[in-house]
Amino acid sequence: MTNINGKIALITGASSGIGAAAALKLAAAGVKVGIAARRTDRLEALKADITDKGGDALVLEMDVVDAASVEAGVKKLADTYGSIDILFNNAGLMPLSDVDQLKVREWHRMVDVNVKGLLNTTAAVLPLMIKQHSGHIFNTSSIAGRKVFKGLSVYCATKHAVTAFSDGLRMEVGQKHNIRVTCIQPGAVATELYDQITDPGYRQQMDDLATQMTFLQGADIADTILVALQAPAHVNVAELFVLPVDQAW
Repeated sequence: MTNINGKIALITGASSGIGAAAALKLAAAGVKVGIAARRTDRLEALKADITDKGGDALVLEMDVVDAASVEAGVKKLADTYGSIDILFNNAGLMPLSDVDQLKVREWHRMVDVNVKGLLNTTAAVLPLMIKQHSGHIFNTSSIAGRKVFKGLSVYCATKHAVTAFSDGLRMEVGQKHNIRVTCIQPGAVATELYDQITDPGYRQQMDDLATQMTFLQGADIADTILVALQAPAHVNVAELFVLPVDQAW
C-alpha cells in the first residue's frame, strides 16, 4: 500500500461537492491540500473545517480557464509545501439543454472549463511531477464520458475528451515518468452541478431523478480516490466507474 501521509495535493473545483469532499478525506489521511476555486469564501470555510480537524490546507483563488491564474496557484502551492504529488482535476460544469436550443455560450463555457481548464492545470503541474519522477493525476470524467444522453450532447463531448486524454496521458507518462493517471467516471452524484441547468424541463428531470434513486455523495467519490492513491506503487487504477446501486442506465 502506498503511504500518502505528508503528500501534497492540488484539488480544483474544491469549493463544493466532490472537490470539497476529496479535500476533507485527503486531509484526514495526512495529505496537505491546496484547495482551488474561484469562490474563496467557500474555500476559507473549507480550510477552517480541515484545520479544525488537524489537517493542513492552503486556499488558492484559481480560475482554471485562465492559464496565468492556474500557474500562479500552482507556484504558490509548490512554494508553500515544496512539491505537488497529487493533482485532482475536478472543476466542471454541466448546464443541460438540447442542441437546437442553441445555448452556444453554455457550450463554449463547458469546453473552456471541462477540457481547456483540465489541460491548463495538467500543463502547470506536470513539469513538477516529471522533475521528481513521481505523481498521481486524477481527472473527473463521468458516465457521460462513456455513454451519450439527450440534453447532454456537449457535456458528453467534453467528458469523452477527458476520458480519452486521461488514457493517452497514462500511456505517455506512466512508464516514462513514473506518474499514475486515474480517470474517475461517476454516475449520479448529489452536487451543485444541477444548479447550472438553465433549461427548466431538464432541471425538473434532474429533480425528479433525485426522488427515484439514492444519489452518490461527494464523499463516496473521495473514498474511491483514496483506493487508487493507496494502491501499491506498481498498480495504476486507470479507471473508476462509480454508480449508485439504483442507477440502471
